[in-house]
Parts: sequence; C-alpha cells; structure tokens
Amino acid sequence: MNGADTAFVMACSALVLVMTPGLAIFYGGLTHSKNVLSTMMHSFFLMGLASVIWLVYGYSLCFGPDIGGFIGGLKYFMGCGVGAAVKEGLTIPHNVFLTFQGMFVIITPALISGAFAERMKFSSFIVFMVFWITLVYAPICHWVWGDGWLSKLGCLDFAGGLVVHLNCGVASLVAALVVGKRKGYGTRAFIPHNLTLTLLGVGLLWFGWFGFNAGSRLAADAVAGNAFLATHMAAAMGSLTWVFAEWILKGRPTTLGLASGAVAGLGSITPASGFVAPWAALIIGAVAGVICYLAVLSKERLGYDDSLDVVGIHGVGGIWGTLATGLFASKLINESGADGLFYGNASLLGAQAIGVLATAAYCFIVTLVILFVIKAIMGLRVTREEEEAGVDTSAHGEVGYNF
Repeated sequence: MNGADTAFVMACSALVLVMTPGLAIFYGGLTHSKNVLSTMMHSFFLMGLASVIWLVYGYSLCFGPDIGGFIGGLKYFMGCGVGAAVKEGLTIPHNVFLTFQGMFVIITPALISGAFAERMKFSSFIVFMVFWITLVYAPICHWVWGDGWLSKLGCLDFAGGLVVHLNCGVASLVAALVVGKRKGYGTRAFIPHNLTLTLLGVGLLWFGWFGFNAGSRLAADAVAGNAFLATHMAAAMGSLTWVFAEWILKGRPTTLGLASGAVAGLGSITPASGFVAPWAALIIGAVAGVICYLAVLSKERLGYDDSLDVVGIHGVGGIWGTLATGLFASKLINESGADGLFYGNASLLGAQAIGVLATAAYCFIVTLVILFVIKAIMGLRVTREEEEAGVDTSAHGEVGYNF
C-alpha cells in the first residue's frame, strides 16, 4: 500500500462527487425557472440511488470475476470481500477503489437526465435509472474496465469516453426520441432561465474533472500529472473554438457557448487524457469545440428534442475522444497503454472503432427496450397540464424561486 496514492485517490473521489452537484447547477440554469428544482433533483437523487445500487450489486457486476467477457459475478455482493487490503494490481485499498469508481456510476446516468429534462415523470425516472445502471452501465463498464472483452481486445479508455460519455450520449438520444419533444418545441424559444447558475456549474465541473481524469490513474505519478494537464488544455481549447465557431456562424460569442465548449473539450479528452501528450490534447479540444457545436446545431434539423444537448456534447465528444486516442496515444506517455496510428500502430484505432460501435449498439438497443417497457407499464411523461404548470410544482410541490 502506498499512502500517497491512497490519499490522492480519496481526494479525487471527492472531486468526482462534486461534479454531480456541479452538473445539477449547470443543468438547472439551462431550464425554465418552473423546472429548475425537478431538473436538479435528478442529479441529487442519483447521489443516493446509484450509490446504494453500487454497493449492493453494481460494483460486483462491473468488477467481479469475469463471466464470458460480458459481466462480472456477484463475488462482491453487498461489498463483501472489499476491505482495507490492497486491491490486486494497485497500491490502494480495495475499498478506496470501490469508492472512486462509485462516483462514476452517479454522474453517468445524471448526464442522461438532461435529454428529457422538463417532461419525464419522476417515478418513471427512478425505474429507468435502476434498470439502466444494471443492464447498460454495468456490462459496458465491465467490458472496458473490468477485464471484459473490450479490454482484452486492447481498447483504451482512460477515464470514461466509452463507459461514461458515449454511453450516456446514446442513451440520451434514445430517451429524447422515446419520451418525445417538449410541448411547444419548434414553435417557441426555450431560453435558459439563469445562465449565471450554468456558469457556476461548469466551473465546478471543470474543477472536479481533474479528479475524474487524473484520478483514473489510481496513483500519484507522472501519468496522473499528464492527465491533469491534458484535461485542462483540452477544456481551455474547446471553450475557445466553440466560442469562435459560434461567433463566426451566429455573429456573437455567448457565455453558454463558452460553457458548452469547455464541457465538450473535457468529455473528449476523458478517454485519452492518460495516453496522449498535452499538445495532442490541444488538438482534441480544438476539434471537439467545433464538431460538438455543429452537432448541437443539427438536432433541430434531425428532429429530436435533446433538452440540454447531451447527445451533441457528450455523445459526439465521446466518439471523437475515443477515436482520437487511437490516433495520438503514445507509450512514451503511458507505458501501460499503446501507440496509436500516428506512432505506427493502426490496430489501436481499429480497436477503438470497435469499442465505439459495440458500446453504441448495445446501449441503443437495451435502453430502447427499457424505455418501451416502462412506457407501456407506467408511462414516461407528465401530463400536458403538469408540463405547462412546471414539473417542480406538479411532481414535488415546490418552487425554485419564491419572491
């Protein structure tokens, strides 16, 4: 056991946890004032729900003994066998590793909630999240990080390009399509009610993302330092390119564009942060800011209502970041990784592409089935009257602002 590594990962766990309240604030500012509490409730509720699922059986499904490369066994059910002893292959206690990974299972489904903000029934939200964490997140996490088939294939995902961002992006697309558009979407403007909140939220996300990415090294060393620096540079460049793209196409730079670009850069560098040099992080962030902005612009033309742009930012960013890992990864940065295409190894790009396709296909199909079953049994949407009045009042009997 290494005390410095243990303290580092515990601190990073706290940083990742603070990202979920940051996300709640980020999302809350983007909705109507009549839905700010219900939107934030999704993220905060998952801090409880996902944590309990994680300890009871989620961790075991992700990191338990491999079953056919698809899922983990129930060796660690209810946290049994996860104690103070060092986790095999690491220098930190097993329970610290469980804690760190548990923070990822909180924020991943919380990200999805942005796709159906302002219109999903809270009871249906709870049921959806239980099944999605169990049937989608756990298998894909095992494939990539739990000695499943993608890890054996050589696919690299340092901190969650597949497990978190592409996964939640595809699920968000399915949810937006199945739940349907907000009342009045396409005929009236949906303007964020408090961009001040949104900027505060993105500040917390940027801050917490250092734990998200650097902490995924699970040791306080040079690779973690590289991930920290790469994370910051990609976010910085993503915020700039989004703003300038918006300025060119729309005539004005906006604070919302700045915030969105930063998140696009952060999401895109996530799978690559521990494998690529800082100069490559600048390129990844630069491309992310432009392509994610164009993806967000295209949603109206494509006909789906992704309320808070989860698909365009996290889904597209996750794809780009995962493929970019196959281009820019270098064993000079991380000996436990692999060289990418630009370092003479085209096979890594192939493995990354397989990871993208497999994750997207599995998530799309299973999420679709889950949502259709819930829709048939209990319904997904609030009523038109409840949506018009605001979900804060109809679902929770509260208001965000009582002047």
